[in-house]
Amino acid sequence: MTSSSPATLPGRAAGGAAPPGVEVRAVTVRYGAFEALRSLTLALTPGSFTAVLGPNGAGKSTLVRALTRLAPLASGEIRFGERPLSHIRRAELARLVAVVPQDVWVPFEYSVLEMVLMGRAAHLGGLGLEGKGDVERARAALGRLGLLPFQDRPIQTLSGGERQRVLLARALAQDSPILLLDEPTAHLDIAHQVSTLRLMAELNGEGRTVVAILHDLNLAALYAPRLALLSGGRLAADGSPEEVLTKEILREVYGVDVVLTRHPQAGTPVVLPQPLVAGLRRPV
Repeated sequence: MTSSSPATLPGRAAGGAAPPGVEVRAVTVRYGAFEALRSLTLALTPGSFTAVLGPNGAGKSTLVRALTRLAPLASGEIRFGERPLSHIRRAELARLVAVVPQDVWVPFEYSVLEMVLMGRAAHLGGLGLEGKGDVERARAALGRLGLLPFQDRPIQTLSGGERQRVLLARALAQDSPILLLDEPTAHLDIAHQVSTLRLMAELNGEGRTVVAILHDLNLAALYAPRLALLSGGRLAADGSPEEVLTKEILREVYGVDVVLTRHPQAGTPVVLPQPLVAGLRRPV
């Protein structure tokens, strides 16, 4: 087998340089006449952890697609450091950015290990064959997610939550300094939601830039130091959980009144829905 080139260390860009910042400058993305993103401006500093929030249709997944050049820009620009995204080749972008999609359709009976090895594609040599080091990286990623016992199972035999964790393992094996996650806790029970977000925090602590699309406001506040709230393709609020999760902002963006309290240990905001009827309590 052909040995692949040395993998990029977590938190470092190709060649050992510091990972670049990401700038979204007045970006508009259209699907036909519909504007999924509208003059969106957002800056992501190297080594930051940002949770992107917003109601359905706010443009969250489109932002991920735009950052990976899967959604063409109608206007505006995206830059990685000093370089426009349009000037970065596909293979180089794959070494720079790893993506965990909401789900993926797999037409063939790949094993779990084979799926995770796909994350090494950007690091392979000219023949495109995995080396011993690539297999070790893939197994290490599976081990970090507690999936090593599943490595020989066909991906189609796994539950939705298990497949989601395999996609995360594939992104870890990719060894990219920037990690984009489109609802990484979808299909997961609360234990795996917590373990996934703890892993995101650990990877961020190791130097990776993490951008996670989340629907759960409370989990976002608990794990992400910065929240970016989208509404109608625009940036409605950007800042710390305390700055973004206010009654006024949430009413404007989600159209509901909420009760705000504090996490008894972390002190982060906790968002609770208002009961439909004042004083309503569920029967014991």
